[in-house]
Amino acid sequence: MDNKRDLGLKILIITSVLLMLFLISGQTFSLINYQAAVDLGLQESVEEVTEVGIAFAKGFAFADTIVYIPLLLFGIIGLLKRTKWGVYAMLASCAISVYWPLVHLYAIYIGRDVIILHPEKYVSFPIILSLIILYGLWGMWYLYKYQNELSR
Repeated sequence: MDNKRDLGLKILIITSVLLMLFLISGQTFSLINYQAAVDLGLQESVEEVTEVGIAFAKGFAFADTIVYIPLLLFGIIGLLKRTKWGVYAMLASCAISVYWPLVHLYAIYIGRDVIILHPEKYVSFPIILSLIILYGLWGMWYLYKYQNELSR
């Protein structure tokens, strides 16, 4: 591979590792102790999103823990080993990285009268979620474009 593709692979893997650590600390940890995750600012409180919102947050946390995080892990390992299954696992995790932030952004937008987030979250959420969407879209494009070079 040339330097441009090598740099892209490094960016994809480093970003994926950071995202996976973020998901483990925010999502998986919230399954163990939701209130502690709220206290750390990793989840929203009942006052912000209601009991229904917490149920959905826990549902996403569960799905992230059993599907999204393993796909990211397999994608990272598989890309480092230059396997086709690594490309597919990372492609799937990139698709999820586009899907769930869109769900959350739209929910915040249409539920702005009932979701009472702390003011700083109305600024930080759109920025962070949009960056995750861009990572997912770019990752899918990169994996599609260089799929043959990324696996042996």
